[in-house]
Amino acid sequence: MIDLKFLRDNPDVVRSSQITRGEDPGLVDELISADESRRDAIKVADDLRAEQKAFGKKIGQASPEERPALLEGSNDLKARVREAEAAQESAEAAVHDLQMKLPNVVTGAPAGGEEDFVVLETVGEPRIFDFEPRDHLELGESLGLIDMKRGTKVSGARFYYLTGYGALLQLGMLQLAAQKATAAGFTMMIPPVLVRPEIMAGTGFLGDHSEEIYYLERDDMYLVGTSEVALAGYHKDEIIDLSAGPVKYAGWSSCFRREAGSYGKDTRGILRVHQFDKVEMFVYCRPEEAEEQHRQLLGMERDMLAAVEVPYRIIDVAGGDLGASAARKFDTEAWVPTQQTYRELTSTSNCTTFQARRLQTRYRDGNGRPQIAATLNGTLATTRWLVAILENNQQADGSVLVPEALRPFVGRDVLEPVK
Repeated sequence: MIDLKFLRDNPDVVRSSQITRGEDPGLVDELISADESRRDAIKVADDLRAEQKAFGKKIGQASPEERPALLEGSNDLKARVREAEAAQESAEAAVHDLQMKLPNVVTGAPAGGEEDFVVLETVGEPRIFDFEPRDHLELGESLGLIDMKRGTKVSGARFYYLTGYGALLQLGMLQLAAQKATAAGFTMMIPPVLVRPEIMAGTGFLGDHSEEIYYLERDDMYLVGTSEVALAGYHKDEIIDLSAGPVKYAGWSSCFRREAGSYGKDTRGILRVHQFDKVEMFVYCRPEEAEEQHRQLLGMERDMLAAVEVPYRIIDVAGGDLGASAARKFDTEAWVPTQQTYRELTSTSNCTTFQARRLQTRYRDGNGRPQIAATLNGTLATTRWLVAILENNQQADGSVLVPEALRPFVGRDVLEPVK
């Protein structure tokens, strides 16, 4: 949710942000107008309440003869106060609705849509094979790691089983991520995967992409697509202590996405599925610390990607491809040999004060005054990584070398075809 004072002081900045996102800048003017009406309504109601208070004192001091006429006037004033308060409530609701529609203000991201990202860095060279590489699903099935057929039989399209060493490979990857997060000062969390509507709305996920979210109508609850949601809600309506620096959590959870509108796209294998596991970093900090924390989260992702030994690149995501809550987002994309392209593995977003303002998560500044915190998130490992690990580490005989950092968890140096 955008800060109304910032909006009043910097309307052109917010309009420019909307244009960068490819969205309607007219929404900015609607909100400015609604805010003016709200402030006018508050003044009218405040003035009438003050008049009512003064009138009450006048009645108390009046003689018995004067009182009946004054009481009649008091009833009229009460009705006017009720009417003004109803108008104030309506004006505040209109502002709130428009605030909830307006996405975060973009800071530094390039303009444009999904294809208009800027490549910041490429790490590692795509491997040149002297044999025809197999894709991750063919490898996963031949090695006894992935069972899509039975996943579909039990749960439908885009569900799967990770079996044997496939399960161990994922668990090892997530455990390595948990170890790295803990060593970097993150508190590990296993959060709920079902959240209330106000938590999902507070994180900014119920806008244009709400069709991606599983909703349980009978319970009025949402299944999370990332543990970011539950971690953002953890300190809702609280004043947290940031005097010793940022508060950092790493959530390990299963995640659920409907993948609405993506049929015919990446349907093979486990690249785009309905359920997956993930370790997600989440940071609360002072707004002036957010940019540095964003760099640190990207550094954590770099370290983890180096450990699983895949070539990747870092991109600065364009404004039109940002979620509503992100002011800026960096993605890391791994090289997928059989597709001859880079595919997203992680993202890290600076959400500035957007989520915390919606969820009323605050901290005390140096003068003891409550201020809105900033929030950031970043993926440290997820199921999709298995695609890049398998394809980039395959051998001519159909086996796959296990990245050295994962071998203690998997218990094997090489995964060999099941006979």
